[in-house]
Amino acid sequence: MMPIFNPSLVFVQEGKTDDNTPIILFEKHGGENQQFILQKWNDSLVIENAATNIIDNYRFLPKLSQNFLEILNDDEYYDINIEVGNDPRVKTFHAHMAILNYRSPYLRRKLSTNKKNNDGTLARIELPNILPEIFEIILRYIYGGRLSLKEYDITNIIELLVTANELNLQELITYIQSFLIENRADCIEQNLDLIYRTCFENDSFLDLQKYCKDLISNEPDKLFGSPNFTLIPEKLLISVIQHNNLQMSEIQVWEHVLKWGIAQNSGKLPSNIEDYSKEDFSTLKSTLQQCIPHIRFYNLTSKEFAEKVFPYKKVLPKELCKNLLLTLLNPDDRKGESKPRIPKNIESRDIDSNIITSQHVNIISKWVDRLETTDELTYPYEFKLLFRGSRDGFCPDKFHEICDLRSRTVTIVKVKDSNEILGGYNPLEWKSINRYSTTKDSFIFSFNNKDRNEDYILSRIKDYQYAIDNRSHYGPSFGNGDLIIWGLDINTFDNYCNVHKNSYEKSIRETEDRFFVEEYEVFRLMKIFS
Repeated sequence: MMPIFNPSLVFVQEGKTDDNTPIILFEKHGGENQQFILQKWNDSLVIENAATNIIDNYRFLPKLSQNFLEILNDDEYYDINIEVGNDPRVKTFHAHMAILNYRSPYLRRKLSTNKKNNDGTLARIELPNILPEIFEIILRYIYGGRLSLKEYDITNIIELLVTANELNLQELITYIQSFLIENRADCIEQNLDLIYRTCFENDSFLDLQKYCKDLISNEPDKLFGSPNFTLIPEKLLISVIQHNNLQMSEIQVWEHVLKWGIAQNSGKLPSNIEDYSKEDFSTLKSTLQQCIPHIRFYNLTSKEFAEKVFPYKKVLPKELCKNLLLTLLNPDDRKGESKPRIPKNIESRDIDSNIITSQHVNIISKWVDRLETTDELTYPYEFKLLFRGSRDGFCPDKFHEICDLRSRTVTIVKVKDSNEILGGYNPLEWKSINRYSTTKDSFIFSFNNKDRNEDYILSRIKDYQYAIDNRSHYGPSFGNGDLIIWGLDINTFDNYCNVHKNSYEKSIRETEDRFFVEEYEVFRLMKIFS
């Protein structure tokens, strides 16, 4: 029997029962909150469970949150003034001591010495180290328990993190770090020197600190190649060069440390080493004295030492320089030894996928790095599952809810009743903006046999301005029709797509007929750290 579709029914998700029976869940919007489970069975739909009450322990929290935000905006019952910022950017906020007392340990301590005066004047506290616009966001979180980071840029998010730490808001510190790592990896890389400095200024940011340290160890040029590299503090530089997994030759480590040391004495040292005086060498030696023990000089070749290090021998401790020379002259009689750096392990890892294998992952990773399939993969990726149609639902809304603002994603599509696998790579963030995004790095592809991954088609973008289709009523889609995932067909309850060569170099299917999807998955590409 086929159900009569009512416009008040809203698609929620697809899933399976305990016995693996596929089900589709709808919510009825009406006088009573109800859910209907529609069961796919013998190509027809049966209402399995109608008019069941939603049991939700958190039903009333949104209203409670809204009421507390209304209290914040009410100018009648506040009992404390908070002056935030420094001249000329100072703003006064009205608040309520009872709420602040229980929401922030830092503010609780401040309030303990700023009670309401007996003469009727209000209590007052000052927060000069916090930006007013950042505190306003934090204050709304304190009252309403709401904070959406998606709308803020990386600079504001870092300010929020620093402010959350100053106010001792531990759950917010954890949440912001997680959000940055999971959703703004590209922004972290682009602002690595700023974020790494911020991490090391406070030990509360351990998750972000570890992520940055691993990223730099794996791809040190992201820090050392930054125009602001020489601005990093000594403590941060040492934390990088002492890492056993630093993927950089020792002579490069020396050159970067030397560059940093010279920059700390900008304007004081000659540009040519031949013009250095005894005092100049002494100045540079003093600057580098904490870094030198972490450089593994015994891993240098004699040529590297002679050309790059020996001219600066007066910067090194005399005993170290003497032993290095003796070791290089007679390698069989080593006067010292350095622990080697650990090379990257680039073996393929298992992948959580119902469609592809680690062999597919290896090939797609090489395409991302613009390598040939026969080339060695220097920097492999972990494919982290974000979205799975059979688990999360094939509705475009669910895709955008989970994947919007996620960058570096690979979409994998299994064609129904076929061995075909289709897919695409989007280096940009997915968005629901109903227009195209421009990139020269996206591509689409197909494998014609799941077990024979050498039988493939790779098609890179040619019309950059149409690379990614961000229409909100589509699933992940590429080009002007080159690979479109429409979502759920309400008539057949199949999930359908189409392929039409337009913006990419070639078609990834032999036919442009509309086809149905058995499964599709979206993965976030993450660098594999040793």
